[in-house]
Amino acid sequence: MTSVLGHLTGAEFPPQYRKWQGCRPIDLFDAPVLVGVDPEHEAIAKNITKQARYAKALFIWTDCDREGEYIGSEVRQRAIEGNPTIDVKRAIFSNSERMHVIRAAQNPVPLDDRQVDAVAARIELDLRLGASFTRFQTLTLQKLGGDLAERVISYGSCQFPTLGFVVDRYFRVKNFVPEKFWSIKVMHRREDMDVTFSWRRYRLFDRMSVVIIFERCLASRLAVVTKLQKRPTRKWRPLPLTTVELQRLGSMFLRMDSQKVMKIAEELYNKGWISYPRTETDQFDKDIDLKRLIEKQTQDHAWGSHAQTLLNGAFKQPRGGRKNDQAHPPIHPVNYTLPGSLSHESHRVYEFVVRRFLACCSEDAIGQSSIVEIDYGGEIFFANGLLVLEKNYLLVYPYEKWESSQQLPDFREGESFEPTEANITDGETSAPGYLTEPELISLMDANGIGTDATMAEHIEKIKVREYVMTHSRSRGGDGASTSGRGNRGGHGGRGGGSAGGGNSVQQFIPTNLGVALIEGYNSIGLETSLGKPFLRKEMEVKMRQICAGTKSRNDFIQETLDEYRGVLIRTQEQVRLLQAGRKIHHPVVRGGDFASTKLLLEMWKDGRIRAT
Repeated sequence: MTSVLGHLTGAEFPPQYRKWQGCRPIDLFDAPVLVGVDPEHEAIAKNITKQARYAKALFIWTDCDREGEYIGSEVRQRAIEGNPTIDVKRAIFSNSERMHVIRAAQNPVPLDDRQVDAVAARIELDLRLGASFTRFQTLTLQKLGGDLAERVISYGSCQFPTLGFVVDRYFRVKNFVPEKFWSIKVMHRREDMDVTFSWRRYRLFDRMSVVIIFERCLASRLAVVTKLQKRPTRKWRPLPLTTVELQRLGSMFLRMDSQKVMKIAEELYNKGWISYPRTETDQFDKDIDLKRLIEKQTQDHAWGSHAQTLLNGAFKQPRGGRKNDQAHPPIHPVNYTLPGSLSHESHRVYEFVVRRFLACCSEDAIGQSSIVEIDYGGEIFFANGLLVLEKNYLLVYPYEKWESSQQLPDFREGESFEPTEANITDGETSAPGYLTEPELISLMDANGIGTDATMAEHIEKIKVREYVMTHSRSRGGDGASTSGRGNRGGHGGRGGGSAGGGNSVQQFIPTNLGVALIEGYNSIGLETSLGKPFLRKEMEVKMRQICAGTKSRNDFIQETLDEYRGVLIRTQEQVRLLQAGRKIHHPVVRGGDFASTKLLLEMWKDGRIRAT
């Protein structure tokens, strides 16, 4: 038995193509690609080759996803070099429960070479596209001098759509024009309770119309109860935890950036405290003994009593989501560890994983909702009430709130009453906020940008490249601070302290360079801009087609390269046209910002200047 540390091999160009001035960027679309053992993993590869000489069969237990299949093929290749006749099989498994492992061992299958081809194609395309566009952008923009003279302006087919989401939200905020609106609010006091009725129309943007409606309400004098309803309601317990949700909610509730959350989760996994933290699965296999895992948590002073309650009869089988990567179970605690055995931040991540798991195994929160609807001058107004009867999962999961709202006094359907008070209210629509990390992760997930294992890396890359800045804004005020990468404050779920920002909400704001890159590509007139998610999403669809056997690896590579080749040629033409027609002047913006947006847009656009 032996093991590997991820991918054994890497892809690179031959030496003559590695020098940036040695060839044109577009030549990298057709340059040879060499795949060989990564020097860091040479000893591992040699060990596999050596061990294969003394074996009749190779049994592969890598992850049962595309990347795991490809790593398995790398192991197979090294083994065959040592023993060409070795019999190679792989195990199909998704968790480490004893019976599940035994079944996997008894039913081995060959490696799925379609999945291997899909990953090989993705690796080749990432190399060709990333290298060619990075060289083109860097060599072109470095000519402007200033702070761009030594800067690497990288491109990635996931990196740029990620930046595109940030820039798109930035312009929605920047171009937002507030609108004045008016509404009507009705209040009535009964049984020593003040009840506020909201207008069913919500609001109108024409004051005179609201005044006319309001006067009609006052003229009618009486309101009539037209609907009275009480019904049970519930707040659903959360689904089992996936990697994307861990990153998103870790950023939201723990105030850590996604990369830090994943780093801590990996450490907890390596120490045996939680399950593998890179999974798309949000449903537990029926074979997993969940009660055994719950029992290990009964000794904790904070959530142990809730765990014991579950074992005493309150346990519910977790809800099942729609995702199952067939490789790993949802993230859950494997063993119990005392708070003092972990660092403060590690314990907060561990606590979140535990509480999420226990919440999944609990009953939904149960309540009773009430609604009273009235007709006042021909307009419908309503009041809602909520009474929380049983908190259930919320007792162990403080990251979500569900509180009883205003209590409604007794009304009778059909009764009339004169409202105590009625007023016209006004306000303005407000701009959306800048994109937060939880929102960005959700957008990336919905648009197929990156995988659960790479989203945090793409976000970190646009920060490192200084395409975006992080902006911390206090929830309790308007104070703000901005930095190149920023620090995210801590926010404990229960008893958690805060550090480096307290209750701050971290948002992304693109730098001038980031805006210029995305707006430049958007303005060139491409059928599909590199700043949009569609090209990468199309690549993911075609990779699934390879896995299904409906598309070949070579067809996928050629179709994608032809599409991106057209983008690069069109972009080069626009740059040459602009450079031939005008002299570029490049001022440097002080204060942590970067090259003038207006100037870079001038360079990228086809003779049109759009000031920002």
